[in-house]
Amino acid sequence: MGHTRNEIVIEAPYDLVFDVSNHIERWTELFGDEYLSAEVLERKDNEIVFRLTNKEGQSWVSKRWLHKDQKFAFASRHDPMFPFKYMKIIWLYHEIDCKCEDSKSKVLMTWIQDFEMDKEFKKFTAEQIEGFINEHSQHNLKIFKEVIEKEAANG
Repeated sequence: MGHTRNEIVIEAPYDLVFDVSNHIERWTELFGDEYLSAEVLERKDNEIVFRLTNKEGQSWVSKRWLHKDQKFAFASRHDPMFPFKYMKIIWLYHEIDCKCEDSKSKVLMTWIQDFEMDKEFKKFTAEQIEGFINEHSQHNLKIFKEVIEKEAANG
């Protein structure tokens, strides 16, 4: 089983951080060059069904549940599952009570991924996949921070 955890502090109000980071249609911008398309297939209450297509042209459908009042979002990959047996993702948002002179709003955004590789997938080990996910997550979190902080500054 694989597990990753990555986080970053974003200097912006919580509502902006949550709303921008969960705006699926913007993921082609927020995830750098990782996704060619991010298409919402269905929205119902707090559930979003969407299709992501990566730069290699591979697509999959995932579901995401937004829990803004509880400060988290949960996602699960659905179709196709391969190369994973399962992939679960949780994003946590923690407002930092800043007693700083600048008194800027700050949010600690944490990405946690738990997964297991399909036993038929032999190209990489779970440890190698963890490494790829960590590398991409750290890069992508920096993009999220840059984009959201710019929007916060522009009001």
